[in-house]
Amino acid sequence: MKFTVNREKLQKALQRVGSIIGSRSMLPVLGNVMIQAEENRLSLTTTDLEIRITTSIDAIVEEAGVTTAPARKLASLVGCFVGTDVVFDINDKDHIKIKCGTSQFTLLGLPAADFPAGAAFETSREIKIKECDFKRMIGAISYAVSADDSRKVLTGVLLSVRDASMTLVATDGKRLAMQEKNPESITGGDGDAIIPLKAAAEVRRLLDGDAVMSIRLGDKQCTFAAGGFELTTKLIEGNYPNYRQVVPTSFARTIEVPVSVFLGKIETVSLVLSDSSSFIILKFGDNQLKLQASSAEVGEGSDVVEIAFDGEPFEVSFNPAYLADPLRNCDADKILLKINDPLNPVAMEGNEGFLYVIMPIRKK
Repeated sequence: MKFTVNREKLQKALQRVGSIIGSRSMLPVLGNVMIQAEENRLSLTTTDLEIRITTSIDAIVEEAGVTTAPARKLASLVGCFVGTDVVFDINDKDHIKIKCGTSQFTLLGLPAADFPAGAAFETSREIKIKECDFKRMIGAISYAVSADDSRKVLTGVLLSVRDASMTLVATDGKRLAMQEKNPESITGGDGDAIIPLKAAAEVRRLLDGDAVMSIRLGDKQCTFAAGGFELTTKLIEGNYPNYRQVVPTSFARTIEVPVSVFLGKIETVSLVLSDSSSFIILKFGDNQLKLQASSAEVGEGSDVVEIAFDGEPFEVSFNPAYLADPLRNCDADKILLKINDPLNPVAMEGNEGFLYVIMPIRKK
């Protein structure tokens, strides 16, 4: 097996597939990247048994073949090389000779036969959507995924297809974030899939551009295929709760708030809080939104956001982190706060199908 590849392209490819490599795997081959050379094309694949990522780049292939190399060591070497091209020469014992400029190294690989094979699955539905749109959708909601393994379905992102619309949902039981979008096309009809958060985060990291990508969904697996990569992940099994039940059908008040100003005031006022159980008070009245916070250990503080509000004054309290998260990940200049009273769910609406629902804190 022998081939030559551009160093910069190889470095980017290794970065693309390297993030799921674990440092303490029971299987040594899972620390390796599978390298397959054929027809002047080089394919690199990594897996952690839950997620599998493959990317391909151009190469000059003199002898086709397949091997596996220690992924992190290879990436470190390629990052240190100063030459333009990297030449690989691999023998039948998977000893990998590497040359670049004046550098020469030999890495000890493992047989490709030891590398876990990807499991085939039957596609039940396929979604075509622009890479930039899907990346934005994941970023808008993924912070609300639960970290509690006792409810496994909530540790993933729900991808729900209904008619011509796709919805991504995340909830930890205390707040819910959802983003709706009409993609370029949907085939295969309605259905739901729960994507592990790690896989969703990897897809978001890898997406870069506005070309149309493909999401192929099966019963237990799904594949995300874009111009630069293909990622396959196992799905989380189980039934996601009916998220639409927590969204009130109507609201008594709708208040427009500037995102960047509101977020800045929340972060500033929260500096006087001392622990995660503390809350921030929002007081609405006389064209102002006043933010207040206090703690016995630090002190107290307040600040004001100018808004259009001339109704009956009222106040409502929130966990400041839950209040700030959607603002940090929202690409809108203004959001709509929709409120009924200080005891029932409050909604935030942003651009292009974004909705966030949060429960106020009941002060003792």
